This record gives sequence, C-alpha cells and structure tokens, in this order.
Amino acid sequence: MIKNVLEDYKLLLRSIPASTVTSFVVSVILMNLLANKELISLPWLALDCGFTLSWVSFLCMDMICKRFGPKASVKVSLLALGINLAVSALFWLVSLAPGMWGAYYDTGSLEVNAALNATIGGSWYVVLGSSLAMLCSSFVNSHLNQFIGHLTDNGSFATFALRSYVSTGVGQLVDNLVFAIVVSHVFFGWTWLQVITCSITGALAELACEVLLSPVGFKVAAGWEREGVGNEYVQIHAAEREARA
Repeated sequence: MIKNVLEDYKLLLRSIPASTVTSFVVSVILMNLLANKELISLPWLALDCGFTLSWVSFLCMDMICKRFGPKASVKVSLLALGINLAVSALFWLVSLAPGMWGAYYDTGSLEVNAALNATIGGSWYVVLGSSLAMLCSSFVNSHLNQFIGHLTDNGSFATFALRSYVSTGVGQLVDNLVFAIVVSHVFFGWTWLQVITCSITGALAELACEVLLSPVGFKVAAGWEREGVGNEYVQIHAAEREARA
C-alpha cells in the first residue's frame, strides 16, 4: 500500500512541470514568513504581507486540478505543507543558534537581533494554525473546483474562470476562517465579529489578485492538455475511475 502511494507520488511529480511545483512550494514558504508583517489592520479587514503571495498557491492548485484532478492537487499541497514544516523547523533552529544577524552590525541593537530571531523562529501556534488552514482549504478548493468543472467545463476560459473563482473564493474563506479561529481568536483575542468580517473581506481581496492573473493560469493549463503533459498519470487515474464506476 505504502509502496503504491510512493510510486503514485513519483509519477505525479514527474508529470507536473517542475516550475509549477516550485512556484507552489516557494509561495507557501514565503507567505508564511511574510505573514509576520501586517499590511492592513482595520476592524473589518486584516491583511498581512503573506497576502501578496497567497493567491499564487491557489492558482497553482486550480491549474493542477484542471489537468490532473483534485487528488493530485491535494497531494502537491501536502508536499508543500511538509516542506514548509521542515523549513519552519530549520528557521527555528537557526533562531536558537548563537551569533548576530547582519542588521545588528548596522544598528548595534540587541533588541533588533532578538526581534529577528523571534520573527525567523516564529511561534508554534502560528505554524500550527497556518498548516491546518492550508490543509483544510486545499481539500475544499480542489474538490469544489473539480465538482464545478465536471458540471460546466467545456475547455473555455469562461468555465475555467467559473470553477477557479468559486473554488478559490470558498477555499480562501475556509483558509482565513480556520486560521482566524485557531490563532487570531484564541491567541490574539479577536472577537467573533472580527473573525468573520476579516475572513470574508480578506478572501475577497485574495480572490481579486487571482482574477487578475487567471488568464495566465488558463493558458498554462490548456497548454498542458494540448501538449499531452502528464498523459501517463492522467490516463492511469482515468482508467481507475472507470474501473470503480
């Protein structure tokens, strides 16, 4: 069983263009690091700088889902999550190491050095909350995308946009809600009104970013289909679905 799962993972990673997987993984790592700095802080809208990259991971999921299916999208999300946790552990170990950051020699401030260690090291509850949020949102986004695509997709940009915008909007909302409930409400003292309003407005802002570049995602995914990228993986899983039916 485990051997089959590993072989399936190997085939999937050989099938998806490396640039897409790399963009996905890097966006997940960087958006968690950039989340340490706030971008907008209002009673009804809270965005951190991770917002500048969060839409990248959802666009990659939509592209992968269109060509390879929802399970493939979730599998790549789990891979990105695992790598992110490993990087977070490395950052934490580096923050414990003796020595000074470059900024210390510019400012001569031990407080600056301590602040950088705290930022790079992160907090366990932030890492836990973001990981749980990503896990839930990737599952919702991928399966909702596939469900809508099964009903409407005719290969046009309009149907790609429909399945992507709806699934991304709902997925981002789930992502924001889970993180806000687990982290912001419990540890930062957010009220339930703040949890709900900031989750909704944040999801709309993140969706707007994906809308701007969704034509690029559609062209890439359509190119994969036209050029037969990942045919072996697609055909194997299509045959498995037919056998189960």
